[in-house]
Amino acid sequence: MFFEFGIKDIIDIVSVALMLFYIYRLMRESRSLNVFYGILVFVLVWLFVSQVLEMKLLGSILDKLVSVGVIGLIVLFQEEIRHFLYNLGAHQKAKNLIRWFRGSTEQEADKESIMPIVMACMNMARGKVGALIVIERSTPLDDIVDTGDVIDAKINQRLIENIFFKNSPLHDGAMVISNKRIRAAGCILPVSHKTDIPKELGLRHRAAMGISQDSDAVAIVVSEETGRISVAVKGEFQLRLSAEQLESILTREMSMV
Repeated sequence: MFFEFGIKDIIDIVSVALMLFYIYRLMRESRSLNVFYGILVFVLVWLFVSQVLEMKLLGSILDKLVSVGVIGLIVLFQEEIRHFLYNLGAHQKAKNLIRWFRGSTEQEADKESIMPIVMACMNMARGKVGALIVIERSTPLDDIVDTGDVIDAKINQRLIENIFFKNSPLHDGAMVISNKRIRAAGCILPVSHKTDIPKELGLRHRAAMGISQDSDAVAIVVSEETGRISVAVKGEFQLRLSAEQLESILTREMSMV
């Protein structure tokens, strides 16, 4: 009797291969590659024992371990799973579909909100004043705001510069801007553990990378050592920006909310 092999089987095999490849990449980035290999070996042994050898007792024991192990893996890799689901929802096609259901369209970026940020960053860069500004987009940052001091003020160049002045008690944390207002300052951000971040970039840059990985926020960094301006968006850095480049990035990203 010949084994029937159709288009559904091809789709099934390709889907499983893509899923395994993505899990492999996710584990490699989180430095848990050995765990992935261990899980893969366990699954192969389980399938061989239960499906090929049809050993009922050992197969039932492994079945129980698999059912409990799935819950354990969810708890162990909750951050990676959250990151995967965020990336899935943050995909541009998914966003367009959601906008279509909501009947909303892309908004024009507000120059009156962008220019004070750009001018403040340029002045702080000239004076080598360190700064970290996070601009909220569609992902709420309420948990980040709760770690700092609520300000709720209109976006103002001089206010931004005063908050990040070296003697200010709030200059070490991050400023969160939401709905065209300075919502909070002195906030604590999650730090990225990516290994490919250049060594010359400090803790502010790692915090900017961390929030850009966990949300769709735009994070602006002014280096205290070099005075250079950087932006982190979707887990990627854009370094050594001029005023025109910073304005262009903010205009583009803020119009995609």
